[in-house]
Amino acid sequence: MLNIIKQEIEMEKSLKQKLEFICDFCNTTPTIINGSIRKLDKTNLIYIGPHKVIIKNITFLVFNYSTDIYIKNLNHKIQPSELENYIKSIN
Repeated sequence: MLNIIKQEIEMEKSLKQKLEFICDFCNTTPTIINGSIRKLDKTNLIYIGPHKVIIKNITFLVFNYSTDIYIKNLNHKIQPSELENYIKSIN
């Protein structure tokens, strides 16, 4: 039987500040859920779960040390500089 080890990872401080700063400009408050690392015990398989940022009922996925923000899934991505305009267009 495989044992799954789950460890929560904290969002990078500068990334969190950047997202909160953008949301302040848009008069909204993000809900941030930290990502996780999942390891299969006695194997070399590891899955890194992204951080989830929920803004106006839309889930954005972000990774530490990445320059992309993913919208709903990993197929559609934007740059942090485009996030403010995207949030304002949601209204």
